Amino acid sequence: MARIKMISEQEADGPLKTIYDRIQLSRGGVANILAVHSLSPPALKAHLHLYQTLIFDPSPLSRRERELIAVAVSTSNQCEYCITHHKEHLRRLGVSGEEIASACDDFHHLSAREQAILSFAKQLTLSPDKTEKEMAALRSVGLPDREILDLTLVTAYFNFVNRIALGLGVELEDDYKTTCEPDSLPIT
Repeated sequence: MARIKMISEQEADGPLKTIYDRIQLSRGGVANILAVHSLSPPALKAHLHLYQTLIFDPSPLSRRERELIAVAVSTSNQCEYCITHHKEHLRRLGVSGEEIASACDDFHHLSAREQAILSFAKQLTLSPDKTEKEMAALRSVGLPDREILDLTLVTAYFNFVNRIALGLGVELEDDYKTTCEPDSLPIT
């Protein structure tokens, strides 16, 4: 499961049980990336709020774009846990297999806008101090400052989550597809 203790849904009580019950009701199960926070319910709650805000709340970036960013960042970090989860989200959004594979590779099956977005996300992940060229590409495809901010926040979020998954050895759930429903997570 992970390199640290995770409190299961059956063992949970108090605030953790309340959070787990909400996740279970909304998502069909508690993903291991969330359960790894179980020793600190306040951190779990904060993580869920951040995830809700960046991935599901209104943004000039589409949900598709945010999920493509998740896959591109996770591929750059070699985080199989997050790649698998967010490829499933893309499939549920109707994104083609070629487009999903492109988010893991050279982005060539994607629009010019999506290519610029993912190139920036990859560069921010690998060399955050060297994004000038990618920033110019974002501007050339018409991204205003608000979209660039959201892009940067989503990219930073997935770098954060990838490091939790990789650093703590979070393993993919056998039934991970059940934790990918629905398209929102009203936990806060």
